[in-house]
Amino acid sequence: MDDIVSPLIVPVFIPHLGCPHRCVFCNQESITGKKARSLCLWEIRNEIDTFLEGCRKTTRPVQLAFYGGNFLGLPPGSIQALLEMASAYIDSSRIHGIRFSTRPDTIDPERLDRIRCLPIDAVELGVQSMDDSVLALSRRGHTAEDSVRAVRHLKARGYRIGLQLMVGLPGDEEVRALETARRVAALSPDFVRIYPAVVLKGSPLAGKYTRGEYIPWSLARSVSMVKQMVILFEEKKIRVIRMGLQATADLDGKGVILAGPYHPAFGHLVFSEIYLDRAVAAITAAGWVEKAVRGQSVEIRVSPRCVSRMRGDKNQNIGRLREMFGFTAIVVVSDPSMEEGRVMITNLT
Repeated sequence: MDDIVSPLIVPVFIPHLGCPHRCVFCNQESITGKKARSLCLWEIRNEIDTFLEGCRKTTRPVQLAFYGGNFLGLPPGSIQALLEMASAYIDSSRIHGIRFSTRPDTIDPERLDRIRCLPIDAVELGVQSMDDSVLALSRRGHTAEDSVRAVRHLKARGYRIGLQLMVGLPGDEEVRALETARRVAALSPDFVRIYPAVVLKGSPLAGKYTRGEYIPWSLARSVSMVKQMVILFEEKKIRVIRMGLQATADLDGKGVILAGPYHPAFGHLVFSEIYLDRAVAAITAAGWVEKAVRGQSVEIRVSPRCVSRMRGDKNQNIGRLREMFGFTAIVVVSDPSMEEGRVMITNLT
């Protein structure tokens, strides 16, 4: 964990713009709540101005982010117009940087030359998987090697790099997902996002699901898999800035998600599992055994930012620890002296 101040993101959604085809899992209109549209600079400026008006008092750095489409797959003139518009906000100090998401196969020297003089802070790549069979079944239209090559080009230009991953896609399984995490970690991105695959209404995957050709992962399976990936990335000092889809009124609407491991607090579930494992490990390391601690009370000390993670969703971790070890009471203490991620357990009786 680190103390980097997260930027305030001004999101500009360009659903499906620049995308050469539809991936099986994708329905950006459902995810973003924005209808597919043609590029309209006046409309985008209005969205940005409205957003900035509502956050005038922020002390965080502000970044303009283009999401939901394939940014570098747009016509060159559209890319230039969007970035010049964004640059005007930077010149007026209303925005401090720009980021965008794009496909790995749109990263090449020619396209990067077009944007080299513009203030791009970060580029996010929709890698999804590093397994070519999973990519093919998802109709991604690119290979794992395309992702490796894209990261190499971006690093040569000095850009901050974010990689977006998905677990539970057609053909995916734990060993493949973990190998994807290992290969991504070896690329040393600045940050990653991890999403469990869900079945969105109107996506090609919805048809496969209704025909019985695709079975989504369960919530428990997805949480367990993402937990392993997060631990691996933490060991490599790679930030995981998001797990699971951002909850929105549109996404939570009836019938939008047909099936799959969606949870509005998916990341919290993952962290809760991590902290439960660490608590169990601390008890084991202390040499306590079930017979020795049954009927006793314990105190668990964690960083103030981690209290809810330690308690778990609806205090489930407390109940599970009591059931596992027979504790009569468990007190979770907020301790400012504790580093984030650490767990310390004391036997009180």
